[in-house]
Amino acid sequence: MNKSQKKIVILCHDAFDYILNKTGNMLIRYRTDEVVAIIDKSKVGETAESVLGYGGDIPVMENFKRCNDVKPDTLVIGNASQGGFISEAYRKEVVAAIQSGCDIISGMHQFLDDDPELSKMAKQFGVTLTDLRRPPNPPNFSNESWRTRKVPVLLIVGTDCDTGKMTTGWEITQRLKARGRKVEFIGTGQTGILLSGSGVPIDAVTADFMAGEIEHVINQCPDDTELVIVEGQGSLTNQYYAGVTLGLLHGAMPEYMVMTHDPSREEDVTGLPMSSIKQVMKLHIDLMQNFRESKFLGINLLTVKLSDEDATSEIEKIEKQYEIATSDLIRFGDMNFMDAIEKELAIH
Repeated sequence: MNKSQKKIVILCHDAFDYILNKTGNMLIRYRTDEVVAIIDKSKVGETAESVLGYGGDIPVMENFKRCNDVKPDTLVIGNASQGGFISEAYRKEVVAAIQSGCDIISGMHQFLDDDPELSKMAKQFGVTLTDLRRPPNPPNFSNESWRTRKVPVLLIVGTDCDTGKMTTGWEITQRLKARGRKVEFIGTGQTGILLSGSGVPIDAVTADFMAGEIEHVINQCPDDTELVIVEGQGSLTNQYYAGVTLGLLHGAMPEYMVMTHDPSREEDVTGLPMSSIKQVMKLHIDLMQNFRESKFLGINLLTVKLSDEDATSEIEKIEKQYEIATSDLIRFGDMNFMDAIEKELAIH
């Protein structure tokens, strides 16, 4: 991916909130100066700050045509529909953006570049179509390289989807780098791949090759890497996405894990009761027992829906209960979270 400065508009009709617009929100948080507008017909007149609590005065527009005054050069689809299909409403915005000379970046399972009309139009207007979820070709099968791997791996996992796994992994990576550590981040979904510029879209990989693809990417890390951080996906207790989570676990074969959890939820994204941190942590440890010893280094909470007092109380309660470092890295900073990870690196 080209990391040069862009002027990005984020397409997220009826999805601009703190959960649904995951890819867009991470661009707003981590590349604020590159995002010039947000497209959501249901929140016209609002700003990134008024909706998310960060991002400043990036405006929400009705459609792409309304964005012409800010002269965008890239349109990013900020959310992923269930199943990853592109609606007619989104297609209309994509066509308008291509005709205005914008590159298009999509994390959908439905690939833009495979669409004859869009592909032809892109060539006509001299723009690129980037499908972040296109799997590697040829595929890579597992060769069990984890058995002799010298670099430790930290996998981010969660009690459900949308509990902050990507954000947690990215934050840990950047904070360790700021401390002078040689850390590599591996994106496994469209957001992580877009931010880091590399990775593998694990949920688009044929199941037999999931473990091999993660192994392959880990093996590409420099020899002097001190820690590889792998972005997690889904949850072992989520009825829709547990298969992806398990394939990712067996590919990463992590020495370490970090749990993410949203304490404000009573139900998961499928409408079933949320699993407890204790249950999900035990599942991960049990599933690793046949292969190697693995342990949790911390718990990062998504407390955006809690008051400061309730969030602080929840962090203290969970840290005491599980006796490992706990925080909300975005809201409260490191606390003792990063120190716990560095301490483990010193031991390894």
